[in-house]
Amino acid sequence: MVNTAPAPTKTAKRPARPNGQWKVDGTAPLNHNEEFKAESDPLEVRDRIERIYAKEGFDSIPGDDLHGRFRWWGLYTQRKPGIDGGKTATLEPHELEDKYFMLRVRIDGGALSTEQLRVIAGISTEFGRGSADITDRQNIQLHWIEVEAMPEIWRRLEAVGLSTTEACGDVPRVILGSPVAGVAKDELIDPTPVIEEIQQRFIGDPALANLPRKFKTAITGHPSHDVVHEINDVSFVGVEHPERGIGYDVWVGGALSTTPRFAERLGAFVSAQEAPEVWHGVVRIFRDYGYRRLRNKARLKFLLADWGVEKFREVLETEYLGYRMTDGDAPPSPAELGLAERGDHVGVHEQHDGRFYVGAAPTVGRVSGENLARLADVAEAHGSRRVRLTPQQKLLVLDVAENEVEPLITDLDELGLHARPSLFRRNTIACTGIEYCKLAIVETKATSAEAITQLEERLGDLKDLKPLTLHVNGCPNSCARIQTADIGLKGQLVMDDDGNQVPGFQVHLGGGLESVDRDDAGLGRTVRGLKVTADGIGDYVERVVRRYDADHDGSETFAQWAHRADEEALR
Repeated sequence: MVNTAPAPTKTAKRPARPNGQWKVDGTAPLNHNEEFKAESDPLEVRDRIERIYAKEGFDSIPGDDLHGRFRWWGLYTQRKPGIDGGKTATLEPHELEDKYFMLRVRIDGGALSTEQLRVIAGISTEFGRGSADITDRQNIQLHWIEVEAMPEIWRRLEAVGLSTTEACGDVPRVILGSPVAGVAKDELIDPTPVIEEIQQRFIGDPALANLPRKFKTAITGHPSHDVVHEINDVSFVGVEHPERGIGYDVWVGGALSTTPRFAERLGAFVSAQEAPEVWHGVVRIFRDYGYRRLRNKARLKFLLADWGVEKFREVLETEYLGYRMTDGDAPPSPAELGLAERGDHVGVHEQHDGRFYVGAAPTVGRVSGENLARLADVAEAHGSRRVRLTPQQKLLVLDVAENEVEPLITDLDELGLHARPSLFRRNTIACTGIEYCKLAIVETKATSAEAITQLEERLGDLKDLKPLTLHVNGCPNSCARIQTADIGLKGQLVMDDDGNQVPGFQVHLGGGLESVDRDDAGLGRTVRGLKVTADGIGDYVERVVRRYDADHDGSETFAQWAHRADEEALR
């Protein structure tokens, strides 16, 4: 692989123990993950997949390609069926994995044509046993993919402008974008040009294909702040500057997992024309200064925590941009604007052109190849050729004439896609879970679906219940953003009432982001010893929600109540 890193800065003070920062310590690999990336450009593995592995099969794939470089093309081995969660941390990867792959289709900004949707649907039904999940990163994730099928899958995707390039790996991953970009009546700025320029110029660039770890981006111009910008490595949030007009406020260093940290504002305003270069500067800071020695410290949030915002901005401006960015104020939060919209865009909304978009909720993002194909048919039957995916595992149908809205909603309901869902069907998300994921400890999708059904039956009498969120994760890594939910469930093994070890969850309460309709954003609270079994989610959520309904003070949100309530009230 060509080394694109600058030489170590001569004046930089070397730490007592190297952290693997290229501009400080040099580029010598300090662990095996860094070694295989240094040996060759990970993106080059596609050639081997097409020439060798697709012809010779799974057993011909060497370990560094299988468990490493395949990720650069959106491929992970999936979990072998029948291995319980107690063995997740004790077995080696080859013991956990099946000879099938999870494949992520990269969909920057969540934007799909009905033609593209049909192609994904066809790949799902022909090569993935009908599997398809909408993720909270606006990807579509397929399963049961065999390496032999990958050349044909890439051919079909790329024929309609889709790819799996850098859908996983230590790279700039899919760019979250406002699902209503270019159509919303109240949009401040359309982020589509910025997303497209970043995607076209930088995704697949070998110079950015060896980062310390993954790098996540979010861009929105909608006042509901609908891309969870607070937990991305870099985010651009639409704002109006008093002198320069409308552009973006820059945030850096957010991420969750086992060490959650919210992003911080750089205090800088950038125009739409400047945003791609600023993005390029931030990702190169991560490449050159990010910590590489320890994988669990190799995210931008750790560098920002050590440097602080002032130094980060100074390095960005002096070493990467060559100019000082304009100072800017924070964009108003949705709460400050009095928005009732929670940023998931579910329901019926008028577009700026007089047509409508309709947002619908599949149950915890689980769809199927067959239903994706039917969705394309339904959208076109009602005059639409555009669909969007959201960071809340929802989907939108755009460009619907007013007289087609209700017929569309009826047809979506028949597909299990609800434009007027119950509170919990709307606001529950779940990660992949033990069904396919090698890191998971517990099952999530079916468990969450069952809990939703129970809660719809049990809490129907609470007519004035405020919106609240339920996020379910199969392990501690927080792919389902458990620390930022009203009720977040982190998968682990727990003891039931009979003293048996069973699948269950640690409970986080009262988390939230600025991008929901409250101004008390923060990480969820944990209560010592508070755990629930997987089959007891419905019981617990009903109990704590009824306690909130009885005890909360006036307009007090669930999050506000959960942070002030006695521990006993939360059990």
